[in-house]
Amino acid sequence: MSGKKLLVLAGDFVEDYEVMVPFQALRMVGHDIDAVCPDKEAGEMVKTAVHDFRGDQTYMEERGHNFELNATMSEVDPADYDGLVVPGGRAPEYLRTYEEVLDCVRHFFEAEKPVAALCHGTQILAAADVIDGRTCTAYPALEAEVKAAGGEWVDGVVRDGNLVTGQAWPDHPEWLAEYLDLLGTTVEHGETVAAD
Repeated sequence: MSGKKLLVLAGDFVEDYEVMVPFQALRMVGHDIDAVCPDKEAGEMVKTAVHDFRGDQTYMEERGHNFELNATMSEVDPADYDGLVVPGGRAPEYLRTYEEVLDCVRHFFEAEKPVAALCHGTQILAAADVIDGRTCTAYPALEAEVKAAGGEWVDGVVRDGNLVTGQAWPDHPEWLAEYLDLLGTTVEHGETVAAD
């Protein structure tokens, strides 16, 4: 069966692992993925940031790679996509100021399409007012922000309806497995079986 068509929201200083790993892993199992950023076009780059956990009270941040966008946000229609991925990093704190980003996110929730958000990506969900009454998580320092948006906070990876959230890139194995399950995707003997 064919894979799903997924949309990834990115921006300058999106977390390196949180955009590149899902983008590559979801493509690897047969999904078609478009990565977009407001005010940038297909073929342009966003800079990434690497957030590392070294035993300090919070993460350390270093410059990561360049990540190439393969679609233009102003030209995509969220209705054409089966699911949404919202990575973390520094980008969500400014992406949430774009009404087109918030409208895009709201579409996926109103249509009850699968959404995966990681780390600071939940900031965008909070700004879009889509986590009220939902159980979710984010980077631990965002617990107060999640609660202020009406979300019920939990640690670790959590799935609530069409939403899968995780706290940071170390959650990739469980977070991506939950999202693949939500998408109806299984990998058997090296072959992808994607539900329609």
